[in-house]
Amino acid sequence: GTSILNETNLLHEGTVVSIEDAIRLNVSAVAFSILVGQPFERDTILGMTEYIDEANRYGIPVLAVTAVGRGLGKDAKYLSLASRMAAELGANIVKTYYCENFEKVVETCPVPIVIAGGKKIPEKEALQMAYNALQAGAIGVDMGRNIFQSKNPMGMIKAVRAIVHENATPKEAYQIFKNEK
Repeated sequence: GTSILNETNLLHEGTVVSIEDAIRLNVSAVAFSILVGQPFERDTILGMTEYIDEANRYGIPVLAVTAVGRGLGKDAKYLSLASRMAAELGANIVKTYYCENFEKVVETCPVPIVIAGGKKIPEKEALQMAYNALQAGAIGVDMGRNIFQSKNPMGMIKAVRAIVHENATPKEAYQIFKNEK
């Protein structure tokens, strides 16, 4: 991998934790990123394939984190391709970005999908995105910055939980967010 200081190759990632180390750490699963549509696409795909093969030898599930090159945008066509590729290479679950026509991404991916929260957006919008993703077929969300950068992280956790586990509407979830102190 690279640090945030290396903007040119920020997403040119590799293996950081070996499967042997993952076993020693008693993990429940591991994650690996692939980036489709970049000059180093081949490297990330081959790296992920090797990682999945090794994880499978020990029965460790793999979450594939998929993204596409900046010039391709968050387009269902390209996110579908990246997600399907990850599943076909052996990933047990896929994490990708929410986009317009997200149901196409879900329909073309043969394994469960969760969405990445992406950059920090207003809480009401983040809750709507989580709700829309679940309605389109995602099994969950990974909200990251939309929780820990919120002015009310505990409220956001409870609101997102209500959407994912209690079928709350965005309006109901936003009320939970506002009521949490």
